[in-house]
Amino acid sequence: MLVAVQPPQLQPPWVTAERAELLTTVRAFSSTEVLPAANLHDRTEKAIPAHLMDRLAELGYFGITVPAEYGGLGLGVFEYAMISEELSRSWMSVASIIARAQGLGTRFDDPDRRDELTRRSARGEWIGAAAFSEPDAGSDLGSIQTVARRVGDRYIISGHKRWCGNAYEGDFILVMCRIEDGPDPGPIRTFALPKDRNSFPAGVTGEPIDKIGYHGIVSWNLTFDEVQAAADDMVEPFGFSGAEGQGFKAVVNGLNVARVQTAARAVGLARAALEDTVAYLQTRVQFGSPLGDFQALRFTVADMAAKVAQARTFYQYVANLMDNGVACEQEAAMTKLLATEMAVEVTGQALQLHGGNGYTREHSIERYWRDARLTTIFEGTSQIQQKIISDRILPRPPR
Repeated sequence: MLVAVQPPQLQPPWVTAERAELLTTVRAFSSTEVLPAANLHDRTEKAIPAHLMDRLAELGYFGITVPAEYGGLGLGVFEYAMISEELSRSWMSVASIIARAQGLGTRFDDPDRRDELTRRSARGEWIGAAAFSEPDAGSDLGSIQTVARRVGDRYIISGHKRWCGNAYEGDFILVMCRIEDGPDPGPIRTFALPKDRNSFPAGVTGEPIDKIGYHGIVSWNLTFDEVQAAADDMVEPFGFSGAEGQGFKAVVNGLNVARVQTAARAVGLARAALEDTVAYLQTRVQFGSPLGDFQALRFTVADMAAKVAQARTFYQYVANLMDNGVACEQEAAMTKLLATEMAVEVTGQALQLHGGNGYTREHSIERYWRDARLTTIFEGTSQIQQKIISDRILPRPPR
C-alpha cells in the first residue's frame, strides 16, 4: 500500500522544477503500474512482463542518459538515480532492467553501427546482459579465465560466466574476456554478442540460478563453447552513463555510476518498507490501540525515516558531483556502502514491526527485505566498498 509522502519544506539546490515534474511522472507510474505488476508477478520468478517493458520504453526510461539527438532523454546521473529510486519503491527489478540499456553495448568503433544501436537502446530495442562474473571471479574481475582466441578476422570465446541477468531475454550479451595472445596473460576486453530475444547465441548454453529474491530478472550460469565473435564486436563496456576508455578501466569507471544507482535502488526499497510500515501501524490494533500509538514503535519509525532521508541526500549529492564532472570513486563507494546497509537494516525493522504478518506474502515487506539484502552484494560487496574507501584514506606504500 502506497502512502502519500509530503515533500520536505527545504529543497536542496539540485532540485529543479524540471526534476520535480519528472519525479511526479515516475512516481505516478510506479505506484499505479509497477507496484501492481510486482505484487502479481514477483512470486512467479519469471521475467518482467512484456507490457511493463513496453511502458518503460514508451516513457523513455531505457534512454535516460542517452543524448536527445539519439532519441534519449539526454539527462544525467542524478535523474537516472532519481528514477531508479522511484521504480525500486515498487519493484527493484524494474529499476534494474533500465540499466541494461542507457547506451550499453553501443560503443563500437564503427560510427554508423554505434549510432544505430544507440537509437535502438533509447527505444528499448537494444537491452543487454553483462557476462562479467565467473564461478571463480566475482569481485576480482581481474582474474577472469574466459578467453578469446584470435583466428583470422574473428575471435573464438570459451569459458564460463555467472550472474548474467537478462541473458536469455535480451538483445545482446556483453562478454568480458581475456585476449589469448601468447604465453602471457593478455589484456581484458569486452565483446557485445548480438542475439535474438528469448534465445542464446550459437555455442552458448545456460541454466537459470535459483535465487531467493530479485525476481523479474532471470539470472543465468552461461557456458561459452567456441563461440564466434567478429573483431568489430569488441566494444567499450558502458554507454553514456559510464566513462570512456577500454577494457578493465572502463568497467571500473562505469561501476561508479552503477554504485550510485544501486544506492538509489536501496533507498527506494527502504522507503517502500517505511511507508508500508507507517500504513500498517495506523491500521493494526493491539491492546485496544493502533500500533502507531506505542512510543517504542514510533521511535523506531523515526530512526528509519531519518536513515532513509540521510541516504537519499548523500546519493543525490554524489550524483550531482558526477554530473558536474567530479571524479567520485571514493564517494560512490561510500554512498553505495551506507545506503545498502541502511536498506537491510530498515527493511528488517519494517518486517519486525509487521510481526508475523511481515513474514508472509500477504504484504510486500518480504519482497523489499529479500531484495535489499542483495544490494549489499551486487555492484561490489560492502567489503569491496570498504576496501575502495580505506585505500583512498589510508594508501598503502607501493610494493
